[in-house]
Amino acid sequence: MSALEESPQAGRTPLMTLGGVSQVFDTKAGPIRAVDNIDLSVNPGEVLCLVGESGSGKTTAARMAAGLARPTSGQVAYDGTDIWSMKRNDFTTFRRSVQYVHQDPYASLNPTRTVQQTITAPLLKHGVVKTKKEAAEKAAELLTKVDLSPAENYLPKYPHQLSGGQRQRVAVARALTLDPKLIIADESTSMLDVSIRISVLAMLGRLRDDLGVGFLFITHDLAIAKYFGWRGKTAVMYLGRIVEFGPTPKIINAPTHPYTRALIDAIPEPDPDLTKTKGRESLRSLEIPSLANLPSGCSFHPRCPQFEDGLCDGKIPELIEIRSGQSAACHVVARDGVRDGLREEKQPDEPGA
Repeated sequence: MSALEESPQAGRTPLMTLGGVSQVFDTKAGPIRAVDNIDLSVNPGEVLCLVGESGSGKTTAARMAAGLARPTSGQVAYDGTDIWSMKRNDFTTFRRSVQYVHQDPYASLNPTRTVQQTITAPLLKHGVVKTKKEAAEKAAELLTKVDLSPAENYLPKYPHQLSGGQRQRVAVARALTLDPKLIIADESTSMLDVSIRISVLAMLGRLRDDLGVGFLFITHDLAIAKYFGWRGKTAVMYLGRIVEFGPTPKIINAPTHPYTRALIDAIPEPDPDLTKTKGRESLRSLEIPSLANLPSGCSFHPRCPQFEDGLCDGKIPELIEIRSGQSAACHVVARDGVRDGLREEKQPDEPGA
């Protein structure tokens, strides 16, 4: 069992598992390996944050987890069963149990449907309720769960009559219609204003705790991962590969991979005095390599401040355990451990409100 598959719930089958999954797209420029042999798992009620810059393969991995795209190689398993070998009825059950909340609340809702029509459609189609009256009552209940109340004010409205935050709450309510076991939230707060973003994250956190729903939470912002996934795990992705994995407090407070440290250093610091004294490592380059022409060896080496000629550009580093429960794919860290004085592991601080 790889480090990514280890679970604190010993002996329990993960809810969702991506085992050695890759996705290769054929393009005019040649084959593009958007996701390269990654292992991920999410347990019931657990939050797994998948973090990385745009183009790192996060959404492609999420689409494979949701059954929206078939992997080129590897296995996507739900409750221990390969989803692509399931019978039709089992696959339908899987699709009902795994719901997707998209990034853009403006495009994810049908502009010709009212909120009531949007939410009641899956309830009626899948037989969750028997009558339109029951569907309307259930829709009102779901809107209340996502903090849109009184529900009667929102049910007759169309998406263009709602704010971005309200639209995203409607999208979450729609995802809850089929009583999912796992919600895949793909940058679901990135297009919202900061104040609205916090309230939506708080709402998602309450649903996680009250309903026991697992989350695969996609974000480019480690500050968001810290806030939402503090009690879960975080996988850091770069150009299609997992470069660091571990409990979120360790990833935030004691990162080992140079790329993870660069992402954390990029988080704005509200205290100007801390900003001046905050240690930062300068990247060798700000340019992200093309997936069509990946560098040899470690794909981060053209940008890495710890680059060593002949080591980092030789072969692809394996994801190995660096500290207890924390893994990284870095030749230098694997050889030397975490450098003294760079980032000492410390007792995790609780995230801010």
